Amino acid sequence: MSNYSNPYHKGVDVTLVILYLLLVVFGWMNIYAANFNPETKVFFSMDAEYFKQLMWVIVSFISIGIIMLVDSKLFVEIAYIIFGFSIVMLVIVLLIGKEVNGAKSWFSLGPISFQPVEFTKIGTALVVSRIMSRYGFLFDMKSYVRLFGILVIPIALVLLQNDTGSALIYFVFLLPMYREGMTTHILLIGVFCIICAIASLLSDSLIVMSVSLTICAIIIWHMFNKKGAGIDGLITLAIGIVVAAAFGAVVYLTGNPKLLPEYVPLASAGAMSIFAFFRSIFRRIPEVKTIIVYLWATIVISFATGYIFENVLIEHQRTRINILFGVEEDPLGAGYNVNQSLIAIGSGGLTGKGFLEGTQTKLNFVPKQSTDFIFCTVGEEWGFIGTTALIVVYLAFFIRIIMLAEKQHSVFSRVYGYCVASIFFFHFAVNICMTIGLMPVIGIPLPFFSYGGSSLWGFSMLLFIFIKLDTDRSELIR
Repeated sequence: MSNYSNPYHKGVDVTLVILYLLLVVFGWMNIYAANFNPETKVFFSMDAEYFKQLMWVIVSFISIGIIMLVDSKLFVEIAYIIFGFSIVMLVIVLLIGKEVNGAKSWFSLGPISFQPVEFTKIGTALVVSRIMSRYGFLFDMKSYVRLFGILVIPIALVLLQNDTGSALIYFVFLLPMYREGMTTHILLIGVFCIICAIASLLSDSLIVMSVSLTICAIIIWHMFNKKGAGIDGLITLAIGIVVAAAFGAVVYLTGNPKLLPEYVPLASAGAMSIFAFFRSIFRRIPEVKTIIVYLWATIVISFATGYIFENVLIEHQRTRINILFGVEEDPLGAGYNVNQSLIAIGSGGLTGKGFLEGTQTKLNFVPKQSTDFIFCTVGEEWGFIGTTALIVVYLAFFIRIIMLAEKQHSVFSRVYGYCVASIFFFHFAVNICMTIGLMPVIGIPLPFFSYGGSSLWGFSMLLFIFIKLDTDRSELIR
């Protein structure tokens, strides 16, 4: 699609702007539908969520205008300033912030409330892009420490706010890193840890560690055997079995409560790892060291998952996770929101009940129907066709961002584009999955749809910084 001829709009990708406007307008319509009351005759009311959201749409448009007027290189220069300011805001909100739904993550200024975490995403994306676009950048140990250190700061502060859902967002920055050449093993370890964490929640950690130990031991033996060092592989297996048997016997015979059964695979893994590590160096088989890393990642996650679940998560978060995995049922408590959401979506059928005709949402059966569960309003009033059309628009939106990111001559712009796409996709996928019961409810808004001024403002700025960078795609911005 051609671009505008006006110098102010020169180079602006019209397709992406149109997709943004479609989502914002349709999102506002559904916020209006979720709050519609035929008995209320006043439209311009500051108490109405749809009117507040309309004001935030105007504020977002003003911010977009300012972004489009500045020089693209300014975003590189002020990346650390934006990130630093957003981190300071996260610290301040811990001290004087307002607590909402158990999370102390809001600033309240009269009728206006906003979450600084929404703007920390922008700062983090800019800083990650700047680091990775420096001349001579390589994914060495120094770079990993620097990048992961940048991510740990907001994650830690957001966790202290008791906002676990928002903390998870920062893990999506691994995807832009992977695009730029980060080793596949780090991404796989992340996926592996997620699988282990879920397995530890559904099963005993002893079983998870024992299964992982067995699988890794067999893989290590296979690697040694493939390189003509089968004897080392057999010794590794033998050490694991002997240590496990000896330590297990000690635990059984002494009955010492301090010697937990989980320590049996821990001792076995330790002995195996030490022997296999040194023999892999002697035999020059670096792949063995990678498997050892996977093994210990499993062990750490198995221990950490139980501790975090029992000591870090609050009660309603634990209940939601248990309900998701079928460990317990609470249809009138923690599971009420999701059940009502599914009823609302299912009642929409193929074509929906029609705009402003949703009964589940109008009668307030679905809590938070204009924020976390806005998707169920779409499902009830617009049906399967409407929700499918919405998903298609979102997918077109993501694909367009990635296509534009790949066209950038500047590494900074490309990395930032992938950061934007990753953040938006995470919000989209998690929100819809938690609305239909595939993920626990963690308070993740649907971009441009969920009610919330700070999220709409933050998402708009995040997107249009990239659109502005794209107007100078042929330049080398660093």
